[in-house]
Amino acid sequence: MPASDSPTPYRAIDLRGAAGALLASLFWGVNPVAIKAGLEDAPPFRLAALRFILGGTVILVWAAGTGRLRGFRIAPDEWRPLGVLGLLLAVQMGTMNVATTMPTAAHVAITLILYAVQTVVLAHSMIPGARLSLRRLAGVLVAFGGIVILFGRGFSLGGPTLVGDAIMFVSALILAERTIYLARAVQRQDPVKLLLAQAVVGIVVFLLLSAIFEPAATRWTGRLAGAIAFQGFVVTGFNFIVNLWLLKHYRPSALSALFLTQPIFGVVAAAIVWGEPLTDDVVVATLAVIVGIALTQR
Repeated sequence: MPASDSPTPYRAIDLRGAAGALLASLFWGVNPVAIKAGLEDAPPFRLAALRFILGGTVILVWAAGTGRLRGFRIAPDEWRPLGVLGLLLAVQMGTMNVATTMPTAAHVAITLILYAVQTVVLAHSMIPGARLSLRRLAGVLVAFGGIVILFGRGFSLGGPTLVGDAIMFVSALILAERTIYLARAVQRQDPVKLLLAQAVVGIVVFLLLSAIFEPAATRWTGRLAGAIAFQGFVVTGFNFIVNLWLLKHYRPSALSALFLTQPIFGVVAAAIVWGEPLTDDVVVATLAVIVGIALTQR
């Protein structure tokens, strides 16, 4: 698939785009639960390396099977942007995995979605035509308010939970920047290069970090295998491919409104898998997020 010389015009969100975004949101929302399960048996950087090895293999097989590797070549002026994109992903995923060792899975899912708010604001100044209208701003604030309600209890817990929440806040900011960077890059570069660059840089960075900072042994259990399979096949493989297609055809600011459903999926999954309580805060936050999404889509 050759790179395009001119950007692809963005579409308005349609049924196909909304369905793809919501499915990706479901998998991303459940991802912190899978990460927390994997961290029971492997340290954070090693878990990330295993995830990217599997996910990179999925992407490579997909690219080869669809003929996208024919004539594959990286031009000299492409190395730097591809490297930057890969490093952004590595830093974001590294901070996310480290943070997940501290708070609950629900906290991770909730804090991570702050990237959607940052994406809307960044897109307003960086993506042509991504106007931050008063209605959209109100929707973002309402949804953000719901997340803050659910997130507020974590501040009273202090200790590791508060540190983990702070690290996740940084991870969310990096994810917002990466989303905008990727949305601009995918308009002019071969999507296969973008996907493989992220996987290769992630594998190298995390293997190096694990070798330096993680002497602990890995426990090879069925739980770890399931966690790696979900993160590798579904999140790093399927979701990366779908997300790249979404970013090529729809504005990031419009997609982030649909991605605000991630904390709902994450909190429910955390309750089912880890027994984390579904409190009144969850109900209020869920309603606020739904109202916020409705406002941002009008």
